[in-house]
Amino acid sequence: MGDYDVIVLGTGAAGLTAAVTAAELGANVGLFEKGATLGGTTVYSGGMIWIPLNQHEPPEKGDSREKALEYLRALSNDTISDEMAETYIDVGPEMVRWLDERTPVKFRAVPDFPDYHPEQPGGMPQGGRSLETETFPYGELGAWADRVHISPYYPSYHLTIGETTLGQAVPQELTAEEMQRRAANDERGMGLALGGRLLKACLDRGVEPQTSHRAVELIMEDGDVAGVVFETPEGRKEVRAANVVIATGGFEHNAELKRAFLRGPCTHTVAVDTNTGDGLKMAMRIGAMLGNMREAWWMPMIELPTDIVPTGQQLLTYERTLPGAIMVNREGKRFTNEASNYNAFGAAFHEQDTTMGVYRNLPCWLVFDQTWLDKYGFAGGLGGTEKARTDWITSGNTPTELAEKLGIPGDALEATIERFNANARDLHDPDFKRGWSAQDKWWGDPTLRDGTARASLGPVETAPYYAIQVFSGALGTKGGPATDTHARVLDVDGDVITGLYAAGNAMASPLGMTYGGAGGTLGPAMVFGYLAGRDIAQRVAAEIPSVLAASHGGA
Repeated sequence: MGDYDVIVLGTGAAGLTAAVTAAELGANVGLFEKGATLGGTTVYSGGMIWIPLNQHEPPEKGDSREKALEYLRALSNDTISDEMAETYIDVGPEMVRWLDERTPVKFRAVPDFPDYHPEQPGGMPQGGRSLETETFPYGELGAWADRVHISPYYPSYHLTIGETTLGQAVPQELTAEEMQRRAANDERGMGLALGGRLLKACLDRGVEPQTSHRAVELIMEDGDVAGVVFETPEGRKEVRAANVVIATGGFEHNAELKRAFLRGPCTHTVAVDTNTGDGLKMAMRIGAMLGNMREAWWMPMIELPTDIVPTGQQLLTYERTLPGAIMVNREGKRFTNEASNYNAFGAAFHEQDTTMGVYRNLPCWLVFDQTWLDKYGFAGGLGGTEKARTDWITSGNTPTELAEKLGIPGDALEATIERFNANARDLHDPDFKRGWSAQDKWWGDPTLRDGTARASLGPVETAPYYAIQVFSGALGTKGGPATDTHARVLDVDGDVITGLYAAGNAMASPLGMTYGGAGGTLGPAMVFGYLAGRDIAQRVAAEIPSVLAASHGGA
């Protein structure tokens, strides 16, 4: 007999979903976390999930199974299997409904949030596939409330994404009194709300996480999983179980693994620093097949003073989409649609200069003018713009002076800005189609949205001019052990490794290189965590009669 029916490794959305599903369906669950605090990268996030055909999606949006599959196929460049894509599309709504009905995890639609490639076949320009939860009062977690780490990337964690200025000129009415009430009641939004609700669901079922347990080795017996070896502050420890779910996150904090596998540079990440590829290494040691190892959830990022953002870095999501800013490379030229979704930037950053043997668009910079800075501030976050100090930002009175400080050709930057400005005044971008997509308009300035490209396109023309270097980063990697449609890990011959499961960024992503829409990271993490928990509970239930029979002499 083992210590548990299943050991779940990791307390992000994937691990917590697997744990609560298995526990609800009758399994004895051991939940373990490498770090001293809980939540993984999930609680650093916006807390959305991308689930086509969910029950909160208004019928008038016109979604269908065929459209969702057509969309994923259009984006994937043949990097996903139809079987895995179909499983995700078919099981996603079931997972949402199951959690809605049985746990504190209650989802709602984020109104009108478009898919990230809405003009692709099957895309949804009017949204409907992205969900979030309401804020969650952390007092309901009791002593566990202080053991969940808090995201440093948002100015307020008492909001949800749907309540911010993103995509709307007038955000949901939230009075100062309401914000004070939430703060006093410790009601947290975004990823903290999702993580907190999932944790509460686990605690309600008697599943309490054990922290500071780093999983380092799978115990195998006759080719089957039999447990896990942990490193703890008290030393190495063996915990036995016939089922193990690897939900340990990606390998974005492991320079050696990134160099070995990723298709291009990933110098920055917002992921928790415990994501060093432990689950990947354990799976590799026992012969697991790997998949999607080249890919990450790519994200342009910047560095800034720690008194503005404690981590010294920030995601560059909406700032580059606003009118009055462009991005240029070492040649002083634009190289992509600045307003395209963040994951798509991976392709732009990894483009090779085949003559010089360097990345064509690294280094690169966000360039903006005084009008932009006065209107939008910088690094103020989605809770509202904030006029942060600018002494850390490179500036020049002319584009040529700015270029000289950056070490790029001044005449090229002058010409780039001149061409962009002329086109921007006419509200079109013949070079990169900025402002054409519904995605660009949504992420642009909602006060300027009028059906044209105005929300995203505007000239860069008011001195002084500013520039901030942009780096190739990621929310996390998305490659790992390959699985089947039950989240069971496969070996190099395509056979199931009995008892081993993977979910979240620790598995080979079922979405390949794609990022369908807001919540495209957490959506598959939770769906395959749910599948793992369900399959394990079925295994445990099937084994109970044979155990009882053996204990009664086969009677």
